[in-house]
Amino acid sequence: MSKKSVAVVMGGYSDEYVVSLKSGQLIYDSLDRDLYDVYKVVILKDEWYLLDEEGQKHEIRKGDFSVPLENNDILTFDVCFNIIHGTPGENGILQAYWDAIGQKYTGCDFYQSALTFNKKDTLAVLSKYGIPSAKSVYLRKGEAIDADNITDQLGLPVFVKPNQSGSSLGISKVKEKSALLAAAEVAFKEDDEILIESFLDGMEVSVGVIDYKGETIVLGITEIVPTNEFFDYEAKYEGASEEITPARIDDETRIKVEEIAKRAYNSLGMSGFSRSEFILMDGIPYMLEMNTNPGFSPASILPQQAKIYGISIADLCGNEVEKALNKFRN
Repeated sequence: MSKKSVAVVMGGYSDEYVVSLKSGQLIYDSLDRDLYDVYKVVILKDEWYLLDEEGQKHEIRKGDFSVPLENNDILTFDVCFNIIHGTPGENGILQAYWDAIGQKYTGCDFYQSALTFNKKDTLAVLSKYGIPSAKSVYLRKGEAIDADNITDQLGLPVFVKPNQSGSSLGISKVKEKSALLAAAEVAFKEDDEILIESFLDGMEVSVGVIDYKGETIVLGITEIVPTNEFFDYEAKYEGASEEITPARIDDETRIKVEEIAKRAYNSLGMSGFSRSEFILMDGIPYMLEMNTNPGFSPASILPQQAKIYGISIADLCGNEVEKALNKFRN
């Protein structure tokens, strides 16, 4: 049986591309070479290219996502392993393009990607399934910001965050009403829509959920203990947090978190990797967001959880490729 060709697609158009390149490298290194011919594909705003083992770039033809080679051969891919964080790989843009040209890919579909990248819409949908979240105010760029009204509704402190952005970019914790406008400006630099959320005073946990060999499983519950005010970019990617797996919670709470995390995943019709963030307050998990292409570098939470669960990175990644190969067969 001939080996399948797999493009590990990394990069992206946001500041998260640096993290994506690290995630892509781990997946590239982990996929079984006895089963797959594996290629690195980098997608940036200015160029799409295949990076060969000699470090040479080969342009990707956007018409069919193929690569012309020097010997007049054309390289195509049986599967694209999507590990772009942020736009265009986590918000549905790339998935819609791949659907249009008939290219198979890992992870969730266009709709789930677009929905989960929009925090407001995700939480609104999940509220119909009994999954609680913080009280919030939603604003578009250009709308008046009434700090008195907002703090009357939500109290202080509040979190101000872009509605559609990853890696905690543009998020501020606001303790004083006078700081609200400046925090909104920071968030609006990342997105034209922002959420202002009430403060939930509890433990933050990060929950990895995947569909593995036909079953939705919780890989692990990781307790986040940031040295900063909250789990921001520095805490996520520069070591400014303690991540404890499994989280220090009792069995009753663990079961409740696992059940809600699975319900969220299945209710949204998810596929592939996901990492959901919750605040546990008075024994209740309040959902913050769901990431459909979470960080996958060696230091990232999901690979750590998989290791503790007993699933190797090679098996975790191979499972995604096999699902994608089989998904679109008639």
